[in-house]
Amino acid sequence: MFSLPQNFLQPPPLQPGDRLTVVSPSGSLRELAALQKGIEIWRSWGYEVTFSQGYENRQGYLAGTDQQRRQDLLNAWLDPQCKGILCSRGGYGSARLLEDWQWPEIGQPKWVLGFSDVTGILWSLLKSGIISLHGPVLTTISDEPDWALERLRVHLQGFPLTPLTGNSWQKGKARGRLVAGNLTVATHFLGTPWQPNLANVILAIEDVTEAPYRIDRMVTQWRASGNLSQVAGIALGRFSECEAPAGFPSWTVEEVLGDRLGDLGIPVVADLPFGHGGVNAILPVGSEVELDGDAGTLSFL
Repeated sequence: MFSLPQNFLQPPPLQPGDRLTVVSPSGSLRELAALQKGIEIWRSWGYEVTFSQGYENRQGYLAGTDQQRRQDLLNAWLDPQCKGILCSRGGYGSARLLEDWQWPEIGQPKWVLGFSDVTGILWSLLKSGIISLHGPVLTTISDEPDWALERLRVHLQGFPLTPLTGNSWQKGKARGRLVAGNLTVATHFLGTPWQPNLANVILAIEDVTEAPYRIDRMVTQWRASGNLSQVAGIALGRFSECEAPAGFPSWTVEEVLGDRLGDLGIPVVADLPFGHGGVNAILPVGSEVELDGDAGTLSFL
């Protein structure tokens, strides 16, 4: 476990003509049509999109060996012409890159954008005090509605983020650093050197294709480990395709989350527009936010 730095650096705003590099830190690339659509979006905004040497590599279910994927990520980070890193997809594999990993210090940090398995990359940047973006990967960005795309575009140019609105589950207000990610990926980081100290943070989580009993099991681990008693508030995104198998007696995932989070005495806002299978509005991981359980909003300070 590591302590969050007192101060965080936000990468500088992007300018038209800036170079963005595509890397594949996790699963092997399969969605080629979606990839091309994503590239066209970034280029339509005026950015130069380039590709890491091994973005199309394949090693079993991984996008190349650990060393290849780690080197691609490192090369993009150290490239002075690269102003941002676009993750091609999630899947699995980012945790394997973090063994003995440390982000080298550079003159200015750069934007890193992704979600799902990229949670590992985003959390590793927390340790270095660098704000990153939890949001669509290159193969999902073309599914985003216009308002979410515009919100991403203008934020990268230096404009503040507009609040997100969900449904209030537990009242109260809390402020803290935003730690966002996929619940399954984050659960496997608990008790490792990649887990940040979660005291007084706003925890934002989402997931996909996990049955309610599996969500129950993971959240119960968060409770038993003492981590949920540390957080200041919880922002819930989309839990997509998290239904029980047909004919299987079960609570819904909403009932599970309500049961496991309802007695913590902290604000909880659900149904926020981020995660798999729908709108995936960007969240600045490491930034200061306010979670308002009375109004059902997540605001960025």
